[in-house]
Amino acid sequence: MGKFKFLKISKNKKIRLLLKKNHSKICVIFLHGFMSDIEGKKPLTFARFCSKKKINFLTLEYSGHGKSYGKFVKGNISKWTNDVLNTINAKIKNKNLIIIGSSMGSWIAINIILKLKNKIKGFIGISSAPEFLDILMWKKFSNKIKKKILEEKIHHIEKDGWTYPITKQLIVDGKKNKVFNKKINLKIPVTLFHTKKDNVVPIYFSKKILKIFPLAKKKLIIYKDGDHSLSRKKDLTNICRELGNIIQDLS
Repeated sequence: MGKFKFLKISKNKKIRLLLKKNHSKICVIFLHGFMSDIEGKKPLTFARFCSKKKINFLTLEYSGHGKSYGKFVKGNISKWTNDVLNTINAKIKNKNLIIIGSSMGSWIAINIILKLKNKIKGFIGISSAPEFLDILMWKKFSNKIKKKILEEKIHHIEKDGWTYPITKQLIVDGKKNKVFNKKINLKIPVTLFHTKKDNVVPIYFSKKILKIFPLAKKKLIIYKDGDHSLSRKKDLTNICRELGNIIQDLS
């Protein structure tokens, strides 16, 4: 699949990325989820798919994720959005962009679409989770946990064998990055995938995203089974099929 590379942002800041270049005018960008990386099934599947289609592909790890620079607890939605913008500006010139966002990646994807409207030609969301920091975390935290975050600046959540450090600055920044109150009047294809069995992010998040795009060619594909990651072979096959349809319409 080619080697992972690094983009040097400054002396001590490097973003790890995977870039597959072709002569196509299209570039697919995959944005991963919270505390994830670019070594999973989804980014590597999409990279192979784009190579077969002979179109450009880019994925990257935000600061504090994978092998990119920085500590996770110092990161937030604004910083991770800027990591993506810096990488696009450095590596992708004059391309039509199709963005795939997974979970938190869909939140960052919508931020990117708001900033690069003229370049965006399609959006695919997988178990999308915009504003999850406020809706699924802060608003559901007990008063005891909220007090701890406000006073100690951090709280660690234990879930499914993972530890998630939630900082005060992350929560505060999340409130500054609201997208459900936005309207993006692009006439682009928007396809969202979600499962009824998602025990992390409810389907209504994807339904709320559709309202952000009033003029889009919208589609919400709901599975009866599967989990939040939607990384089974059949899930990835269906997502790639939808990506292929978007690419074909642009050709």
